[in-house]
Amino acid sequence: MSSLPPYATTGQRIWHYSFRIICGLIFFFLIAPIIVIIPLSFNAQNFFTFTPEMLALNPEGFSTKHYEDFFTNSDWQLALKNSLKIAPVATILSVSLGTLAAIGLSQSHVPFRRAIMAILISPMIVPLIISATGMYFFYSNPYIPTPFGKIELPFTLTGTYWGVVLAHAALGIPFVIITVTATLVGFDQSLTRAAANMGANPVTTFFKVQMPLILPGVVSGGLFAFITSFDEVVVVLFVGSAGQKTLPWQMFTGLREQISPTILAVATILIAVSILLLFTLEVLRRRSERLRGMSPS
Repeated sequence: MSSLPPYATTGQRIWHYSFRIICGLIFFFLIAPIIVIIPLSFNAQNFFTFTPEMLALNPEGFSTKHYEDFFTNSDWQLALKNSLKIAPVATILSVSLGTLAAIGLSQSHVPFRRAIMAILISPMIVPLIISATGMYFFYSNPYIPTPFGKIELPFTLTGTYWGVVLAHAALGIPFVIITVTATLVGFDQSLTRAAANMGANPVTTFFKVQMPLILPGVVSGGLFAFITSFDEVVVVLFVGSAGQKTLPWQMFTGLREQISPTILAVATILIAVSILLLFTLEVLRRRSERLRGMSPS
């Protein structure tokens, strides 16, 4: 069935199809740099361009050797292990702190809510290089300044796993706050008051009443926080050390020093993971709409 009514004018028809063409061109502009990586990752040669054999669809021009190098090379595996070690912990911290902050800021009696919200989401607005520089100097100082003097610390966070984890958690918290706050917009506060009237304490009310309804927003924020931590490279370069080299760091090194085509295989794997996460986010979004009565099915 045509989306245009039969009484549409010639100008409306021209704009209708022109708009579709414009949207298609924009989509192609955004997706083409990503799509071109996938066939290049199967290049049998150590090139970043299409070979004559690939253009001719000759099977000899394709190979999985770059994927094999990723799964067998010790440097790539160490980077993968570091990323899988840092990102989940940073995500847990981001989800815990971000969810509590969003719930607290959703209360109307909290003073300076807008100012606090602006401060908490500032890592999304401030250029990443500035945040990384600030984290480096903050973590490298072995003391905490207070109005009463300096509190000396027996350690520094620079070059440690916890330093990278805390830095990534700070970058992921804004995503959790935004998604959970958006979910709380449709939350009926009378449910928590009813639970309190029936004798439930705040902790029970949170886990039994509030959390099941805002869970899609919490999980969505957690996925965004995980992606942010897993893909981040600038902060790791400032705060981490060679022992905390993550997968994006290894990819950056491969581009700058080694020109390793294995980067294309890793990028393809990350694209597949991103598609899976986006699919999960869409499922959670629809579930959230159903729970809030915004969608019939």
